[in-house]
Amino acid sequence: MIVPMQHLTLLCMAGEGERTIERLRELGCVQLDLSGAASPEFAAAKSALSDAERAAYLLEKAAKDARAAGLAPAADAQFDSMKGDAFVEAVLAKGAERDAILAEAMELRRTVQTYEPFGDFDPALAAMLKKNGLDTTLVKAPQTAHSASVPCHGGYAQRISIVGKNVYYAVVASVGVAVELPQGGEIVPMPAERLAETKRRLADAERRADAALAALAAANARVGVISARYPELKDNIEFAAAEDVLGEQGAIAYIEGWMPADSLPALRAAAVSNGWGLSVRDPRKDETPPTLIRPPKLFRPMVALFEGLGIAPAYNEADVSVPFLCYFSIFFAMLVGDGGYGAIMLAATLWGWRKTRPAEGHRPRVVRSWLTLMTVFSTATVLWGILSNTWFGAAIPWCANWATVSWLGDPTYHNMMFLCFTIGASHLMLARIWNGVCRINDTTCLAEFGWAGILLFMYCTVNSIVGIWQGLPTAMLVVFGVSLVLVFGFTVKPSELKTRGAELGMLPLNVMSALGDIISYVRLFAVGLASVKVAQNFNDMATGLSLPIWAKIVPMILILAVGHLLNFAMAGLSILVHAVRLNTLEFSNHKGVSWAGVAFKPFRKN
Repeated sequence: MIVPMQHLTLLCMAGEGERTIERLRELGCVQLDLSGAASPEFAAAKSALSDAERAAYLLEKAAKDARAAGLAPAADAQFDSMKGDAFVEAVLAKGAERDAILAEAMELRRTVQTYEPFGDFDPALAAMLKKNGLDTTLVKAPQTAHSASVPCHGGYAQRISIVGKNVYYAVVASVGVAVELPQGGEIVPMPAERLAETKRRLADAERRADAALAALAAANARVGVISARYPELKDNIEFAAAEDVLGEQGAIAYIEGWMPADSLPALRAAAVSNGWGLSVRDPRKDETPPTLIRPPKLFRPMVALFEGLGIAPAYNEADVSVPFLCYFSIFFAMLVGDGGYGAIMLAATLWGWRKTRPAEGHRPRVVRSWLTLMTVFSTATVLWGILSNTWFGAAIPWCANWATVSWLGDPTYHNMMFLCFTIGASHLMLARIWNGVCRINDTTCLAEFGWAGILLFMYCTVNSIVGIWQGLPTAMLVVFGVSLVLVFGFTVKPSELKTRGAELGMLPLNVMSALGDIISYVRLFAVGLASVKVAQNFNDMATGLSLPIWAKIVPMILILAVGHLLNFAMAGLSILVHAVRLNTLEFSNHKGVSWAGVAFKPFRKN
């Protein structure tokens, strides 16, 4: 169910704002609107989290870069005793220091590249010559423009080197004499120091950069000190934002938010003990309360899947957790299509249950929910492998005569398509019948039941089109006619014709699209079959190598490992694309779920 929400305005004394927010966070049952926060404290809290994330990234990247460069980590004693913000600041400072050294080294490297063709000479000699009336000019020119004599009005040109397509030389002329450059030539400024000194400083900069990188790589062993503070830093951001949106009117402070209706008794008790004033009301029509889904206990792990997908039904829509989990499990199994893959997932999930077993207390809700979901999905995949006798693209010979295996293995694929269409029709008709039952006291329920009849007719039509059935049952024409009358007659009430009359014009297109909705479920068969065929092809490729048995073992294992790993990854992608789509698009369109809601996130400690 979607839990009813109420709007809350909480009043307290102006001087009690911080303590009130702290107490609200402890209660953890009110969602505050923190979007308007913009105080310096809020900005500082966000900056602290950003700095921590940058420091963690810097450490991990340094460790990776050090490994790539073959550089051994070298512990820096200053990092060992630091914790919290001091450790983050030290890491960022070391990173900034290394960036400055790298910038220095880059500039020195550019200088070496500029002056290396001129060789190692002492610029002081050029300065001494200038004092005695001779000016020395360094010239770089295209090699095609170089000639034996360079016009410089009494000067002397000495070629030093040829590098690539350029020639480098020095021109010595009397002070004040203009040096005429060849076409494309340019004067290179005199360096500030000898080339050997520049190279020495470059080597020193590279050494210091490597030392900083080695220190950061060694400090990466303590990156957990930073990441462990993320929840606390996020709490600080939310607390600062809550303080920022706390309004004041004279001696009274107030804050607004949303709360589940069943949390009101606990909030009232807290109000009595803290001296708060409460103003609680139902949502107005122009408001969009957050959505809190509370499915039956058996289906509660679906909340984690919705959070992972980043979706939530709108507040005034339905909680579809139960059919979502049931049909998603079926879609998961059919899209993976292989019991061997399901067995791997089930083994990994059971290992996860064992690995996350707490010494005391309970597993976190999200961890427990995902482990439960993966247990259900992988078990369904193993069961599908048993029914279809598909294990890593191969079949177990003694299972080949099972009734389900023979039925699903129909060479015309009619039985598999019939199964997909049946699943699709039941899925979509469930949505329409559910709508009708919810509107049983309204005449529009007849239109919903009419849609269920249209979907049943389209289901029979699809089976006839693809040749599964020979012809369309006559009774279905009667069902279709009656259903059309119900849909056209009761979708819009007479009093709504002015505002919703245009919907009637779209009904013929919607009726035709129902046929496409049912056909779209054939993707379960098509994608699952493709997965099995890919696995079979890799098996044939591995076993068909024309090599002696002793020479084919290693390549065969490699082909099987890479092939099935790739196929396994593609199966995961198909689940995200197809299984999610069939629930959130086809089914949800018929149920009237737009997934436009905002999930309820109470103000509490992370």
